[in-house]
Amino acid sequence: MTSATRMGVLALLWGSGFLWIKISLDEGLTPGWITFVRCALGAAVLLALAYGARQRLPRDRATWGRLVVAAFFCNALPFLLFSIGEQTVDSGVAGVLNATTPLWSLLIGLALGTERPLRATRSAGLVLGFAGVLLIFAPWSHGSGLMSWGALALLGASASYAVAFAYMARHLTGRGTAPLALSAAQLLTATGLSTPALAASGAATVTWTGVLAVVVLGVFATGLTFHLNYRMIAEEGPTAAATVGYLLPVVSVTLGALILDEPLTVRVVAGMAVVLVGVGLTRSRTRPLGTPAEARADVPDSPYSTRPTRSTTKTGISRSVFRW
Repeated sequence: MTSATRMGVLALLWGSGFLWIKISLDEGLTPGWITFVRCALGAAVLLALAYGARQRLPRDRATWGRLVVAAFFCNALPFLLFSIGEQTVDSGVAGVLNATTPLWSLLIGLALGTERPLRATRSAGLVLGFAGVLLIFAPWSHGSGLMSWGALALLGASASYAVAFAYMARHLTGRGTAPLALSAAQLLTATGLSTPALAASGAATVTWTGVLAVVVLGVFATGLTFHLNYRMIAEEGPTAAATVGYLLPVVSVTLGALILDEPLTVRVVAGMAVVLVGVGLTRSRTRPLGTPAEARADVPDSPYSTRPTRSTTKTGISRSVFRW
């Protein structure tokens, strides 16, 4: 398989996650059930892969304690918020809003003092990125729904990823636990954390189409994609993996329009382009405070992965590339 083909397959699997969430919702599953099943199936895939690679789960309490925090902000909470958001927002738009994660990461870095003061290019990127969000929802139009619960939930999910990436880089990566095993443990923890949502959701009346959609979401768009992404980083380097991140919003918008007949308006396409340009500008190579020069490899974070220690910055902030 060529590099371009591998990137295309990974982008399709990962970017299709928003489509499967939407189909699961339309076919009767509640956000709580989608979150729980997604975490459980993703964990099962990674546990099997970790077992095949002879990687053991963490055994110390300290690591499991950190995993509770990481699993909450990186899996249980954003997975639930994306499902809640897509009850009222198109799947394609959800994919575009997921691309704002690096913008939230940059804001967190500035608030914590781990990012140097912004120069003109990165400042413009930050403004452009959120301007793209405004363009998509057009709050100046009557009934645009910018401040709807769905839109706020999607933005909250993206911000939650940013919090998780910063925490994981500081407290989880590079501590001796094999990546597959650590990610499997994280999704296993997220499965437990998402269990209370089932009680709030109540019983679900779901069709076989809904069952198939959530199975694909958990097995392929969650568990398998992590494995493929990690292999791409290891075998082809960070640039190839980062490129996939820029394709995810395009995939989600395209699939939503082709399969779900979601409106593909000029405003949505223009907003997506503005968001991506803004994110690209914020990722200009200004390293965070205290980050050694050799740790500046442009490797994307993922909500249920850890990358090789050599590629992890000290802060981990503003290195995220719209992973979900």
